[in-house]
Formats: sequence, structure tokens, C-alpha cells
Amino acid sequence: MGRKKGFDNGEVLAHFRRAFLTHGYEGTSIDDLVNASGLLRGSLYAAFGSKRGMFIAALHEAIALDPSGSDTRGLVLVALMELSAGDVEIRTIAQSYVESMSSTDVGGSQNGLVAIQTKLGKAILERACVQLKITTMKEDNHG
Repeated sequence: MGRKKGFDNGEVLAHFRRAFLTHGYEGTSIDDLVNASGLLRGSLYAAFGSKRGMFIAALHEAIALDPSGSDTRGLVLVALMELSAGDVEIRTIAQSYVESMSSTDVGGSQNGLVAIQTKLGKAILERACVQLKITTMKEDNHG
């Protein structure tokens, strides 16, 4: 019989999610994850195996808890931008998420695909701290 974990897995994954959202995958160090979770490095490696394992666990948890949430989209975006080109498992998770959201969001598959593309595009702009000033024709005529 193995030793029982002494931490709340969901709470730890929420701390990982915040760290990866804040710093991206490459910008998040193991020390960041240790500090965020309050756990010892050895405990994290014993439970998740690696930084990659911590990211995958946080990604799975986010998708399971709130698939349409902005944190989940942000984490999927980190996966797509930083990892999926060189990591088949992460690409599969991200692809499955995008396919799932494109078929369940806003009715038909075409509308759902456009909706998830728009949301991911907005998430890219937010992550890059770019704000679009969208003006309408009415504002253009008066301004």
C-alpha cells in the first residue's frame, strides 16, 4: 500500500493553472510551481513526474471543470503556442478540445468552429496585451 498524498490535488492543479497562465509554459519554472503550490519539489515530482506532467494534469483538470472558461482557453492557448508542435500528447489534447468546442459551441459546426476560433484569437490578443479599438460606422460618422 502506497503512502497517501498529503495535499488537495484540485487545489494544487489550480495553483499550477494560475502559474502557467501567468508565465506560459517556458516561463514557468519548477520553483514557480513549488512556490505556487506550497509543496516540496519531491512531492510534486512524485505526484506528477515532471513539469510537463504538471502542465498536462492542469490542462486536463481545466478542460474537465470548465471547458468554456477563459482560464481553460488560456491554458489551451499555451499548449497550442508553446508545446503542441513538438509534443504529440499535448497536441492531441488541444486538438480534441478545439474539435469538441467547435462542435458544441453556438449551434452548428460551422458556427461553433468560428466561435472557438474567435475566442482563441481574442485570447491570443489578451495574452499579448493587445486591445482592439473597434469602432462602428455610427461612431466613425460622429467622431
